[in-house]
Amino acid sequence: MVIPTPDSGILKRIYANIVGSGGFVSLDIPDKILKRLYTYGSLKDTDEGIEFEVKNRLKDAKFAGVSRLVVNGEEIEAESVRLETADGKTFTLEEVSKDDPIQFPVGTTVTVVVEEFNLPSGSHQIHIDFLAEPFGELSLEIEDTIRDEGQLPSIPRSEEDNYSEEAIAERHEWLEEETGVDLEHVPEYSFDSSRGQGNVENFIGVAQMPLGIAGPVKVNGEHADGYYPIPLATTEGTLVASYSRGMKAINMNGGAKATVSDDRMNRAPVFVFEDAREARDFRDWVFDHFETVKEEAEETSSVAELIEIEDYLTNNFAHLRFSFKTGDAAGQNMVGKATFAACNWILQEYPGYVESFYLEGNFATDKKASKVNDLMTRGKRVTAEVTLDHETCVHHLGAEPESLANHSDIATIGSFFSGANTNGAHPANGLASLFIATGQDEANVAESSAAILNTRLEDDDSLHISVTIPSLIVATYGGGTGMATQQECLEMLDCNGPGNVNKLAEIAATTVLAGEISLGAAISASDWVTSHESLGRNR
Repeated sequence: MVIPTPDSGILKRIYANIVGSGGFVSLDIPDKILKRLYTYGSLKDTDEGIEFEVKNRLKDAKFAGVSRLVVNGEEIEAESVRLETADGKTFTLEEVSKDDPIQFPVGTTVTVVVEEFNLPSGSHQIHIDFLAEPFGELSLEIEDTIRDEGQLPSIPRSEEDNYSEEAIAERHEWLEEETGVDLEHVPEYSFDSSRGQGNVENFIGVAQMPLGIAGPVKVNGEHADGYYPIPLATTEGTLVASYSRGMKAINMNGGAKATVSDDRMNRAPVFVFEDAREARDFRDWVFDHFETVKEEAEETSSVAELIEIEDYLTNNFAHLRFSFKTGDAAGQNMVGKATFAACNWILQEYPGYVESFYLEGNFATDKKASKVNDLMTRGKRVTAEVTLDHETCVHHLGAEPESLANHSDIATIGSFFSGANTNGAHPANGLASLFIATGQDEANVAESSAAILNTRLEDDDSLHISVTIPSLIVATYGGGTGMATQQECLEMLDCNGPGNVNKLAEIAATTVLAGEISLGAAISASDWVTSHESLGRNR
């Protein structure tokens, strides 16, 4: 076999280390990449034989065959091996070749089955040579374990259709037997259970949440323009009423001006080097090749657009924060896939040595409030603002503008002193309720609630109040937005589907503004406790 001389990057550096194995090449791009193709824990001993899983975690590819398989030093005959894809198709090794490959997109698996070959519990060595374009001929040497787990409890599931009525009923029966609970409300839902696929596993029903409507509120945005009824899913008495009160105050003063000033979703891989100088040189090399990195990332999506790579260097680590536009999707998974493709290209082409690499170094910072989000944006950076006249403050909200401004200043000091992620009163309240109602990822309340509140007392004794959310993560397409109730709530807001995400961002920020106005006034006017006494569960 003639091995062409690599002409770029890491392949050039490792060419001297290419090892022939039975006529096939083992590329020394070692454990950082190759071993991630194997799914650890997938080795099983079945009635038919053993099986294990190869999963494409790199980039879209084609699986073009297995040339050699050795288990515990014993070479396996090709006739004993078959390949199974996730869609249930089965192939013999003779049926898979470079000219007739199996499609192998990112995230899909190929299960290798060795018929009439069994293994006991314990650790086992597997060596497999296979062809996967565009990676070429690859060689994996891994150790996996078959564990004797005994009879562990498990939730019933159907391999054929886990969202069928039969599978769901079996889980209901199992739950009632295991817990003694008579399921009366959980199984009641109004949509086709198959709609849950891609949103929830082991589906058993719905958690019915009280849903109220606040407002409507007038939004004077660049995308949202008009009055909007705000669906809020909550079990907290007074919340809907409180937000409605704040929305009325906004309406009495002509509506809230809302502005989306930035839009980016992030993934922050970390690269590990021997020392800080190598990390710096790597950063410089990546920046020099930004256009190619951008091309590699954007090939994975018709929507993702890489707009910037931020660099944060510390010790011997290079944290690179990839920032994308993601259209109407929240985009966490989208940017993860795009960043992974870009990083794989970087690892293959960078001429230096990378000791280790992780797709996320906890710097994104996904579902966590952080200063880097406050400064650099994650999701939408959006501001909602309104000027409340003296009459609205006194006669509708029950507090003088000066008192509201003074309380806001004091509360800001309290937030700073306590280390809170916001100087607002309760941004998470409205966002969590709106997120659940409209099918957002509820965990994104963690970073979305890090709002920055500002009040300014004007010369005419009116009060200008604004709130900026630097990390508002919302979507009008994908994820939970397609669930039945959530889709209807988005339709109430005229925000369902593509082209509406900035409108939803402006509405969400205005909702937060209304909540800050109402609760701030309740605290200033000493009405907070009495409101909960009259409307809440603590009466």
